[in-house]
Amino acid sequence: MNGVYLLISTFFIIAVILVTVVLVLFNKYKYKTFRQEVDQLDKQKNMIASTPVLSELSKIESIVKNDKMEEKYQNWQKRFQILKEDKISQIDDMIADLDISVNQKEYKHLDQKFAKAEMEIYKVRESADQLLNEIREITVSEEKYRGILTKLKTKYRKLMNEFTNHKADYEDISEAIELQFENIEKRFLDFEHVMEKNEYDDVVHIIKALDTMIDHMGIVIVEVPNLVLLSEKLIPKRIEEISETYHEMVDKGYNLEYLNIDYNLEECNKNISIILDRIRVLNLEDCMFELKTMLDYLDSIFEAFDQEKLARKSYEDLSTQFENELNKTNKIVKDIFSQLDDIRNMYDLVDDDIQEINNINLRLKKINKDYKKMVAELTSISQPYSSFYNQLDLFMNLLHELESNLEDSLKNLGSMHDDEERAREQLDEIRDLLKQCKLKIRSYKLPIIMNNYFVELSEANEAIEEIVKELEKQPIMIKTLNTRVDTARDLVLKLYNTTNEMIKTAQLAEMAIVYGNRYRSGINEIDKGLENAERLYFKGSYKEALEISISSIEIMEPDFHNRLLELYGDK
Repeated sequence: MNGVYLLISTFFIIAVILVTVVLVLFNKYKYKTFRQEVDQLDKQKNMIASTPVLSELSKIESIVKNDKMEEKYQNWQKRFQILKEDKISQIDDMIADLDISVNQKEYKHLDQKFAKAEMEIYKVRESADQLLNEIREITVSEEKYRGILTKLKTKYRKLMNEFTNHKADYEDISEAIELQFENIEKRFLDFEHVMEKNEYDDVVHIIKALDTMIDHMGIVIVEVPNLVLLSEKLIPKRIEEISETYHEMVDKGYNLEYLNIDYNLEECNKNISIILDRIRVLNLEDCMFELKTMLDYLDSIFEAFDQEKLARKSYEDLSTQFENELNKTNKIVKDIFSQLDDIRNMYDLVDDDIQEINNINLRLKKINKDYKKMVAELTSISQPYSSFYNQLDLFMNLLHELESNLEDSLKNLGSMHDDEERAREQLDEIRDLLKQCKLKIRSYKLPIIMNNYFVELSEANEAIEEIVKELEKQPIMIKTLNTRVDTARDLVLKLYNTTNEMIKTAQLAEMAIVYGNRYRSGINEIDKGLENAERLYFKGSYKEALEISISSIEIMEPDFHNRLLELYGDK
């Protein structure tokens, strides 16, 4: 028991020692960290204090030559004095306070104090940097602006050389360009003048003005030759060509009023004058866009001329084709109407057939009327050929549609006549087939013919008579006639098949009975079967007779059925 207490006491003592050591180390680490932060703030404060404002101010002192510069110089000195004596001193106090708090390990509000000190240092640093930049804006102005001016002069000389070498391309705009170059040179002189007086605020404006003027001259030098070429040569020549072509086409019978050429060309000439006035004062904004738009418009007029020429040729070609087709269709419809009464008397036309033909005739009359109206408008030249071609193309489509409907109607009328002729031909074929049936049934002397055969024969004869009756009617009902022909053909084919099947079966039964006679004397079962077959044969039951005779003979010859078929085939 004592050993346990001893062990617990040992662990407790060790734990206390460990906690103590950890706390000591943590406090030591915390102190070291805060101390480093204080040193860092002090370092930042010293960097602000060492800002080279004084050295830059000394440079300003040597170049102060006017009241404006003197006022700025005094203001900068005052601002620097405030930074140095008030703001930096305040930061010194804040850092000293932090140093004391760290040494005395008063950590409770330390984070808040650090934050205030950092914010103040940031504000003072920004103020110092801004002050330094303002001063340096003056101290380095001459070097900086001289460098900028050198680059601007280089651009200026290049533009001047380009203009001088190609002066002829600028024609009457040369004078305005030379005047603008003179203005730029004056601005260079103004720069030298203000630099001598150290009026650096004015230098900035002069540099900006020079940069803008030289950039503008760069655009002028590049674009003016093209603008002059477009406005004084290409477009006027294009206008002249359009005017000549327009009057030539009008004299040849083209209607081009819809293009409003005279008014539009006059407007183009006015716009060119306005654009040239702007170019002469070097106001080039949108000039190139407007001239290119104008050129595109003039090109579109030429395209319209070409389209109109093509439309006229296309119209004349299509007109010839249309008139030929229209005359042909007029003749066909006229012939149909001249024969319509005869066709109606010959065939039983339904109202829809007559109505369709009447509709075709009405549509054809409208096409003829509209076409004549269009031709009358063409002679008065009230519309362009492109419009006439579109109208004629529409008429052609309507005519093709009418021709298609007309063709269907003619096929319908023609099919009636074809159906009549086909019915007469099929009547002859059906009669011939019936005749073959009668000859065939007579050629083979059957002992008896069943009644059902004569029923089929009677039905076939009646169906043929129905065809004859339909063909003798006036007008002929084609639909009924076709039905009668189909019925008669089916019945005669049925009779033909019945005749062939009956004769074949009878022949096979007879052959089987004759063939089986060789076994009758020796085999009683075959004899009885053949007697039964003979009895059925003479009663007209040829199929049953064949089946019984085959089954009887197959007692001796199992493959007799196939051999019998082969024998019949050879026969």
